[in-house]
Order: sequence, then structure tokens, then C-alpha cells
Amino acid sequence: MMPPVIVFGRQQRGFTGMQVMLLLLAAVVLTAVVSFVVIRTYIFPKPLTPVKLNANETRVLDDKLQQLGWQVTPRTPPKNAESAELTPEPYREDPSKRQVTFSEKEVNAMIGRSPDFAKRVAIDFSNSLASAKVLVPIPADFPVMAGEILRVNAGLDIHLDAQRRPVVALVGVSLMGVPIPNAWLGNMKNVNLVSEFGDGGFWTTFADGVEDIQIRDGELYIKLRP
Repeated sequence: MMPPVIVFGRQQRGFTGMQVMLLLLAAVVLTAVVSFVVIRTYIFPKPLTPVKLNANETRVLDDKLQQLGWQVTPRTPPKNAESAELTPEPYREDPSKRQVTFSEKEVNAMIGRSPDFAKRVAIDFSNSLASAKVLVPIPADFPVMAGEILRVNAGLDIHLDAQRRPVVALVGVSLMGVPIPNAWLGNMKNVNLVSEFGDGGFWTTFADGVEDIQIRDGELYIKLRP
């Protein structure tokens, strides 16, 4: 018979029953917290908070919209408004009026003026990228998650090409945080919508009237052609 082999070293110890129970409890709590965050953020998100401007910010935004040709209904009509509108004056063009910059807050405030989009759409501006967060209600007769709210995120690349023509291209779309494959989007990712759908339609008219457009960090800059 071979003599017994004695191995010297640190004694191996396993987890005790109490440690195993604590680890299982921690795993259950962590899973519940993560599930709650995912459900509240992506599957059942809360309505977005509409952006509101103060009186001075509202006046500045209305001036910018009128500069681009939008008719803005004044909240409080000024005194003698009728006589002021009928005062004869010669026509003149101010080149500086063709340049308008909208802040991210102003754009979201414009969206907030619409009851249909006030709590469902939010816009973010970063360099050459406009991002949108949209809460889409699911129809009541839909077979899955009927009547619930679905969170969708999308990004648009907006800049000028080498010929100084506006480029508006879809960067991507995410559904509940999951990026949608390009094939499911009709292979429209990174396609210039201006050139793709620009045969005399909206995009052509838009491009013809814009001399410069830039998405900067927190703002949208537009310069119109003469």
C-alpha cells in the first residue's frame, strides 16, 4: 500500500447557508429594480413635461417666428394696434433678418403649444444631430400592449453638403431602447431625404430657400436665401 499523501495548504470553505440566502435575496432585489426601471422608462413611460417660456422668452420667440413668415396671434393685443398696422411705410429688406437661431428650449416650447404633441415629443440638439423622443400611444384594438404608451427615439443628421445644399438624413430609430434594423426602416438610414424625395416637393422647396442650416449644441441656425 502507498503511504497516505498529506497536502498542506489553506482549508477550502464554501458559502454558508445564510450567505447563500443573502446572495439570492440581493439578486432578486437587483432584478426587480432593473425590471422596474426598464418598464417605467421604455414600456410604460411617464408623459413628458412640456417646456414653457416666460413672458420675455415668449416675445422673443414670436418675433423669430414672424421673421420667418409665421402669423403669431398676440396674447395681449397692443393699444392702437389697428392704427399701427395701417400706417403706410416703404418696403425694405434687412439682410440680418434672414438669419434666425432657435434654441432647443424655444423649439420644445413651440412643440408644447400643440395639445397633441405637448407631452409626447421632446427635441434635443447636438452638433449636426437633431434627436427626438416620442411617446406613441398604442391603439386600443392592437393585439399587444393595447392602450399603452411606446417610447421611440430617433435621430436626424442635418448639415450642408459640398454643394451647399441641405442634407437631412435619418441616423436611426430605437424602439424601447432597442435599435431598429435598417431593413425594417426601408433602408432609409443615412439616406439624404432632400435628394431622395426632392422632385418638386417639400424638400426641394425647403432646400431652394435655405442658404445655410446648422444644428449646434443646443440650437438650430437657419439662414434664408434672398
